[in-house]
Amino acid sequence: MADDVRRVAAIGAGVIGAGWVARFLLDGIDVDVHDPSPGAAAAVDHALANAERAWRKLTLAPLPERGRLRFHDTVAAAVEGAQYVQESAPERLDFKRRLLGEILAAAPAGTPVGSSTSGFTPSALRDGLGAGASRVFVAHPFNPVYLLPLVEVVGGEGADDAALARAEALFARVGMKPLRIAREIDAHVADRLLEAVWREALWLVKDGIATTEEIDDSIRFGFGLRWAQMGLFETYRIAGGAAGMRHFLAQFGPALKWPWTKLTDVPDLDDALVERIAAQSDAQANGRSIAELEAKRDDNLVGILLALKANDWGAGATLRERDAALFGRVHARAAAAASSGSGPMASVTCRAREDWADYNGHMTESRYLQVFGDATDAFLRAIGMDSAYLASGRSVFTVETHLRHLDETKVGETLRVTTRLLARDSKRAHVAHEMRAGDDARLVATAEQMLLHVDAKAGKASAFDAALVAGLDAIARTQAGLPAPDWVGRKVGGPKA
Repeated sequence: MADDVRRVAAIGAGVIGAGWVARFLLDGIDVDVHDPSPGAAAAVDHALANAERAWRKLTLAPLPERGRLRFHDTVAAAVEGAQYVQESAPERLDFKRRLLGEILAAAPAGTPVGSSTSGFTPSALRDGLGAGASRVFVAHPFNPVYLLPLVEVVGGEGADDAALARAEALFARVGMKPLRIAREIDAHVADRLLEAVWREALWLVKDGIATTEEIDDSIRFGFGLRWAQMGLFETYRIAGGAAGMRHFLAQFGPALKWPWTKLTDVPDLDDALVERIAAQSDAQANGRSIAELEAKRDDNLVGILLALKANDWGAGATLRERDAALFGRVHARAAAAASSGSGPMASVTCRAREDWADYNGHMTESRYLQVFGDATDAFLRAIGMDSAYLASGRSVFTVETHLRHLDETKVGETLRVTTRLLARDSKRAHVAHEMRAGDDARLVATAEQMLLHVDAKAGKASAFDAALVAGLDAIARTQAGLPAPDWVGRKVGGPKA
């Protein structure tokens, strides 16, 4: 099971390998790294900082505690005990085969081994590896790995399907979209498409038709925006109007025979063309550093992903599933603690994020309500209101909230919320939350809420299901004997507790 994976190995920590490391670490998975390059540790630190910055903007779900990171001098030390191995070495076939042989010799039997190769087929990678080679496959991601969800999974003939399935489950767990490629082919799928555009772009520059900036503008102001959310075929389906793809192919299909492109020819990258492309690229950058461009790229990707998430579409649907899984883990832990412990339920632990700050540098009002809402969600999960329950058309609505701000909350502080069930009847639950901040656990805010059980299909309030009644009773037993908070029911303007 993917949730059982606690330790992975990363062999190679360049741009792609470091991105893998960051994605795994942010899911709470321990990562053991081998890369003899003197800049490997710095590359991982850079990728991790970029990833954390992006994910703080991308999701409101509490991320797991970051996994442990260790570097090793040998492949064998890095892969010892690993439950998954990702190889991200340079694109040299003999070099990759040697590394994969070392990995298979030292990793536990049955451990899946994915290669980040963008061009080699799995059969080429496995050639000559001997025993265990069937668990070697292609796991090709896209830069930045910590943010873009796609990973092409190619097993090819003779692959260990069980190993591929375990790897795909792991990729899904860390918020990726595994795309199983049915047949192996050089460069897989996405890079073949990219290479076609790349070749044509090189010709346009070489022939003096367009500059690098003009070509990029044609993409980012035009079809690139469409591709981000519908891809190629669905875009053309719409272009066919009400008659769809058949009409589009009938109208534009003949144009495919016209000599518009030079896809089968490759321009000679001589010194003159290299210099022309490099000079135009330098001018296009306009003095912006690679780090600045990375930050802008990540910010834009976050915005696009959030827009897609709002529509539950494409990569946004993958992000929505990731958010649900992150919240689900937190809620499951809270539910387990609530049923086995005593006293108030520990419902939320999170950090006051930089983008939550107001003009005073403190957490803005709306974020208090957001965190208390997360606490209510954790409480509802603890009493049994899971996705299956919601799918049945029943839910719980918050019909009244009284929130008090008692102290300033600074950006970066750890917030901990505890939740009390004060009372309930057949349809309602009265809950109280307390939020404490920082190492001194000072009380910074409280919220009192009335929750109403509803039958959405009937459009009216209804009695709690028997399963939820049992959950409410269990919470009540763990909190029996606790005195009611003296701030409950306090009116606006009343004395502080």
